[in-house]
Amino acid sequence: MSKIRVLLADDHRLFREGLRQICEVMGDFEVVGEATQGQEALDLALRLKPDVILMDVRMPGLDGVQATRQITKTLPTVGVIILTMYRQENYVFEAIKAGARGYLLKDTDSHTLIETVCAVQRGEAIIDPGMAARVLDEFRRVSQAAAGADEATNLTEGETDVLRMLVAGEDNKAIAARLNLSENTVSNRLRDVYQKLHVNNRTQAALAALRRGIVSLDEDT
Repeated sequence: MSKIRVLLADDHRLFREGLRQICEVMGDFEVVGEATQGQEALDLALRLKPDVILMDVRMPGLDGVQATRQITKTLPTVGVIILTMYRQENYVFEAIKAGARGYLLKDTDSHTLIETVCAVQRGEAIIDPGMAARVLDEFRRVSQAAAGADEATNLTEGETDVLRMLVAGEDNKAIAARLNLSENTVSNRLRDVYQKLHVNNRTQAALAALRRGIVSLDEDT
C-alpha cells in the first residue's frame, strides 16, 4: 500500500519538525513538503498534489483559511486539516466553509492526529471532540433557521436519500448497504449532489443541506 503524502504548513519550525517526526515514525506517511506561509502552502499544494495538508490558521500573508479555500477549489480531492491553538467557533465554521475536512487543536495527542490524517485521506470529516457539541448546536440553529425556506436545487429523491445519510455521518459503504446500492452508484450520486449544491466535499454538502433545510438533524435515517 502506498504511503499517504502529507504537506505541512506552519510558520513555527520546531512545530513542523515535531509533525514530521510524528508522521514519519508513527504513521505510514511521507512528508512531501513544508510551507511557512499560506501562499507557499498553496504553491506547494498545486505543484506536489499531496493527499493531506496539515494547515495552521495564523501564518504570514495568506492565512490558513484563505489558503484552504483556494486549494480545495482547485484540488477538491486534497484533504485539508486545520491544526491550530484556537477554539473559537468562528474559526471552525470559516474553515469548514473554506473546504477543510478536519479541525484539530494543537494540544491533541499524536494518535488522534494520525487517526485524523488517515480518516481525512479516506474522505471523512473530523472535528476536535471538545468542539463537536458546539458545532452540532450551530448546525441545529442553521437547520431550524432554514426550515420552510424555498429550496431552489433540483435534487432527485435518490440524491436526497444519499444526502440525508451523509448528514447522519454514514460513509459510502454504509449508505450503499442501507439503500441497496453499489458504492459506485453512491459515489456518482454524491458527485451530482456536490455539483448541484455547488460544494466540493462531504462537510460542505452537509452544511449546505442543513442551512437550506433540505435535511434536518432530527430526521430518522
